[in-house]
Amino acid sequence: MTVRTTMTALTAVALSLALAGPAVAASAGNGHGATRTAIEAAVADGVPGVTATVRDGHGTWSATAGVGDLETGEPRSAHDRYRVASITKTFVATVLLQLEAEGRLSLDDTVEEWLPGVVRGNGHDGSRITLRQLLNHTSGIYDYLADPDFQQTYMAAEGFLEHRYDQREPEYFIAIAMTHEPYFAPGTSWKYSNTNYALAGRVIEKATGNGYGDEIRRRIIRPLHLKATSVPGTRVTLPSPSSRAYAKLARTATGPTYDVTELNPRLAYGSGEMISSSADLIRFYTALLRGGLLPPEQLKEMKTTVESRGTNRYGLGLVDRPLSCGVHVWGHDGGIHGSNTDAVTTADGRHALAFNFNGDWSGDADAVIEAEFCGK
Repeated sequence: MTVRTTMTALTAVALSLALAGPAVAASAGNGHGATRTAIEAAVADGVPGVTATVRDGHGTWSATAGVGDLETGEPRSAHDRYRVASITKTFVATVLLQLEAEGRLSLDDTVEEWLPGVVRGNGHDGSRITLRQLLNHTSGIYDYLADPDFQQTYMAAEGFLEHRYDQREPEYFIAIAMTHEPYFAPGTSWKYSNTNYALAGRVIEKATGNGYGDEIRRRIIRPLHLKATSVPGTRVTLPSPSSRAYAKLARTATGPTYDVTELNPRLAYGSGEMISSSADLIRFYTALLRGGLLPPEQLKEMKTTVESRGTNRYGLGLVDRPLSCGVHVWGHDGGIHGSNTDAVTTADGRHALAFNFNGDWSGDADAVIEAEFCGK
């Protein structure tokens, strides 16, 4: 059986671990020259602006480059709130693993057990897919973002500008996925699919009787005092302080630049709805990797990985990324209209980085990570 853990105990451990560490030293400049160069290179490559924060044994260091508003020239802030997109997946996976630790579900349960009749059609069969396979993207379920009509409606310029405030529930996008064949038989390969986490969010709601965002707030945001982090629902604006978000809304980096700051994030739901800041993301991933949010058994499950893109390996909403210098960092990235974010930490939580580009068509995020953990 799974380990049972009370919320009170988890909260106490999470808070103590999250708040541990050196005092903030925003301009400490402890050997982050390569990182500063990399974020400035991203701006030179076309990203409007970058905000980055690091926490390591020397303190907390933050830097910005470029602008947060192309019209006014206002710079980005180290305290910016921004859309973190698929980083939401780590929060969702953490909640599901907490529910497993409490004995309220098993990751080996099938999707059909929790969401009867939802994953069905064109070869999809929820009775053959486990919750674990949702979380590590080995389900084979088609990614609704890949649907041509979805792309035309929500990602191309004309469609996005018309539909950015649409009100849709997750079932609408899950149903889109079911009109396509699965990528492969469950458990036989790996392919990233946002549909997996739309389903995972619904499983949380079925298991708890509460909105998945309510569970994230109760179990993670409040215990860790993540004051810049939210599950915004249908709120279309970003909380202050924040920068504008920009996109080309095209498959190329040329053409007009659109301000895409306002949109209905509920359309992304459990696959990418959340808003946060660099400091909050560092606190979250540090607490997670140090064991402050999950018992050892569940953290081990989360860090049990399968082959994914390139040399990276994917766990349960958590990516293991080996770097050129031999260091491994754990975290996730996230991309949504006008916002690209990465948040990573070493396995011991002692060295963490989070940063955001407020443009989604250029910039080398890998170069920033390599610079911070492998640069001189």
